[in-house]
Amino acid sequence: MLLDLALVAAGLTVLLLAGDLLVRGAANLALRLGIPALMVGLTVVAFGTSAPELLVTIKAVLSDADGLALGNVVGSNIANILLVIGLPALIAPMLIGRAYLRDYLIMLAATALFGALATTGAIDRWQALVLLAGFALFMADSIRRGRRARAANADLPAIEAQTGLPRLILFLALGLIGLPLGANLLVGGAVSIAASLGVSDVMIGLTIVAVGTSLPELATTVMAAIRREGGVALGNIIGSNIFNLLLILGVAGLFGRVDMPAQMLVLDFWVMLAAALVLAPFLWRRAAVGRIAAMALLLAYAGYIWSLTVIGG
Repeated sequence: MLLDLALVAAGLTVLLLAGDLLVRGAANLALRLGIPALMVGLTVVAFGTSAPELLVTIKAVLSDADGLALGNVVGSNIANILLVIGLPALIAPMLIGRAYLRDYLIMLAATALFGALATTGAIDRWQALVLLAGFALFMADSIRRGRRARAANADLPAIEAQTGLPRLILFLALGLIGLPLGANLLVGGAVSIAASLGVSDVMIGLTIVAVGTSLPELATTVMAAIRREGGVALGNIIGSNIFNLLLILGVAGLFGRVDMPAQMLVLDFWVMLAAALVLAPFLWRRAAVGRIAAMALLLAYAGYIWSLTVIGG
């Protein structure tokens, strides 16, 4: 038990340090390329912070732990909005403007697509290919918009990045490597503790593993909030949710059939959809998520976790 607690502490420390490095590198990368920080958050940062979910989900599928695999993705998407937006918004208000509308709608479409495929009872080979096709379209659109933004800024005076190129590459590399490493340390210790208590794999996936693999997003978003890099913060969350549903489940489905636990269609999918819809009023009003809204998000997440303990996973 002491070793598992030490792994959790070490994982959390690595996550915080790697998250800070990734935000600093991503912000400077956006400055050098002349593209919005949002686009970097949606791609480079989102991929790096989604790496733990990818590793855990593939490992779960290969181990025939379908509940853990799907619970990890669905639980992470719930945590990304209610927890990962809620906690940093207590530090600094998070503005959610119309610039995020297109990607937010893509996230809603990805959620709906997953829900439609889930009604077939499993994510198998053909469902996986549909999800990966959706991800390819998303990436193509992101690249096209990034090029358009860079072309639009071509005539503007060059702005010198705060970090030299070698250090920028080092920051990004250490951040992308450190995040999954820290998550693996933390999740490994947490799962061992939970398993010793006799908790089901679905319950572990929706709670401990989901929160553990969402800690890279949380670490990155907290550091982005402290550094007032709102584009990286929200872009990271939206992009990570899209990656989770389209890329991670798509890749997992290629490794083997992922059966859908009945509980997910009764409760968890709808909580994930409701959490995504929570952002709609802020987008429509171009409002910031302040401390009161942040507390409401955190209370909603606590209520969801409580409901899982009542149901029993």
